[in-house]
Amino acid sequence: MTLNIARTLLLMVDVQNDFCPGGALAVQDGDGVIAPLNRLAAVCASLGGRVAATQDWHPAGHISFASSHSDKKPGDIIEQGQILWPDHCVQGTRGAAFHEELNLNPVNLIIRKGFRPGLDSYSAFFENDHSTSTGLEGGIKQMNIETVIMGGLATDYCVLYSAMDSRRLGFKTIVVSDAVRGVDYPPGSVEKAMAQMQDAGIIFADSAQLLKELC
Repeated sequence: MTLNIARTLLLMVDVQNDFCPGGALAVQDGDGVIAPLNRLAAVCASLGGRVAATQDWHPAGHISFASSHSDKKPGDIIEQGQILWPDHCVQGTRGAAFHEELNLNPVNLIIRKGFRPGLDSYSAFFENDHSTSTGLEGGIKQMNIETVIMGGLATDYCVLYSAMDSRRLGFKTIVVSDAVRGVDYPPGSVEKAMAQMQDAGIIFADSAQLLKELC
């Protein structure tokens, strides 16, 4: 694996309090992604690479909240395949904030997504209509990025959709295997997501391997 650090972006996906232990939509061991992402971010920044972070940023009453629909509960599915979740990452709340242990000092770009009341967003690149851009693609093309390395939460949703879009847009895409954790809802979704990404040509590498490549 050969990486041109000047054309490499580390993308830290939704490392927010609500997705970490104790949060409204906690991913098991979700805060386990922080240490490897911090190490990679520090090295990327020191060598001339770029770092971006995404942030779920929902208004109250968002379409993805089960509480926004009568007689619905988390896990139910409504029109267009929208899965309903507990209220999470509501704009301006502690749950929407980045985890306090995530080092944001190296971050060049923060993308907020899912802020439209009637449209959810899993991918860092597009809202869930697959056409409304978050602005990330344009931002990193201006940085002349060729390779996107990503980790964060959760493997089977926002990481999956972000990685698939990154690959589809023509970026060499690497998922940091020890810096992702999954919801696994419905059961088996993490395994399915991993297979889908591998079939698409997305590379998996652990942070130690990537640090060797970067250094």
